[in-house]
Amino acid sequence: MSSAVPSPSDPSAPPANARRVALDLLRAVLRGQRPLDEALAKDLRLVQFDPRDRAFVRRLVATTLRRLGTLDALIARCLDRPLKREFGIVQDLLRLGACQLLILGTPPHAAIAETLRLAEKGKQAGFKKLITAVLRRLEREGQPWLSELDTAQADTASWLWDSWSTAYGESALRAIAAVQIADPPLDLSLLDPATAKLWAERLGASILPTGTLRLPSGSGEVARLPGYEEGCWWVQDAAAALPARLLGPLAGRRVLEFCAAPGGKTAQLAAAGAQVVAVDADEARLNRLVENLNRLRLAAATVAADATRWRPPSPAQAVLLDAPCSATGTLRRHPDIALLKRAEDLPAIVAVQKRLLTNAIACAEPGAPIVYAVCSLQPEEGPNVVASVLSAGAPVTRERIDPREVGGLAELIDGEGALRTLPCHLAEQGGLDGFYACRLRKRPEKG
Repeated sequence: MSSAVPSPSDPSAPPANARRVALDLLRAVLRGQRPLDEALAKDLRLVQFDPRDRAFVRRLVATTLRRLGTLDALIARCLDRPLKREFGIVQDLLRLGACQLLILGTPPHAAIAETLRLAEKGKQAGFKKLITAVLRRLEREGQPWLSELDTAQADTASWLWDSWSTAYGESALRAIAAVQIADPPLDLSLLDPATAKLWAERLGASILPTGTLRLPSGSGEVARLPGYEEGCWWVQDAAAALPARLLGPLAGRRVLEFCAAPGGKTAQLAAAGAQVVAVDADEARLNRLVENLNRLRLAAATVAADATRWRPPSPAQAVLLDAPCSATGTLRRHPDIALLKRAEDLPAIVAVQKRLLTNAIACAEPGAPIVYAVCSLQPEEGPNVVASVLSAGAPVTRERIDPREVGGLAELIDGEGALRTLPCHLAEQGGLDGFYACRLRKRPEKG
């Protein structure tokens, strides 16, 4: 078997083994350098599975990626020497088997037998005895080894560990790591926030201080939940729902949203009564944004354009920029990010963010609020971008965020008055995505 990533099977073929699909998806990420969500969306075999099997595949792959450092450390204790690169598929099989044994709690006989079934053909067939020996040893000794390991550091990419330790301190870093390895909850934003209690009861959800409805992970397929078809809510992490609120009252106001897709914030703005112009460079993603708005019976004008240069016909009364970023605040939802991105990627990303913010400011009328947001924990992409644009003479002033604007949660406001959510915030209720948002105000023109 070659190291190439297998192609999705014909959708007319019989259902494939769920663990085979999980193996192919894991290799698509680790060997093919493809984002997990993209690999999942393009694997046509998944449509043949029932919802439970689809959920199992995603959970197995996502958990393996989240706990990759721990799994590799434990597997290494069972090997006399590392496997050669050409036998990477054997390493991936061991990762999936170990994840089932030690993290997911799969019965040992099923975890081992099904892993061996995947080793019946190809290069891995000559390693069945090794695979059996490693997994049997992990069955016996893996849990004690797990308790001895510094799993927080093992499961955090070294470039992120160093960055977050400097930015937030080791105590906060370890609290972040503890949340990042767990399956995330399902958060919903309501079309009508006044119906929160009604929908919380109907969905079995809790209401967070910020107003977001939260369901536990594993609550089922989103499209099958009550209220989806009727367009009563949309999926949006509680932290991601905060930046749009920082623009203040929006009814009847012309609001420009840069980098708008996939549209959660667009829905917020439109639901608040704003006249929204949603700009994004990716036309396909804009089409999905429109589909989402149609389900919610909301509307916004859309423009497919480069937001570093595009200008509206007249200045906007408010601007929201959710800039493309490293997305390191969303690792619990997208565990592949830490494996596919590197610290050296940041300068190019930051350069684009500065151009986007500079143009966003230019598109606002005097007195208008401008909110800059990123779902990143990297200071380079948050406060440093704002500081750089301000130091270059941008005609704006910072405006402090009041804790009452974010559910009274003062811990979400940093020393400069900007929003800074960490995954460990609201940890007892399931945590938050990591977000940074700063509100600026366009200065009046000098007369």
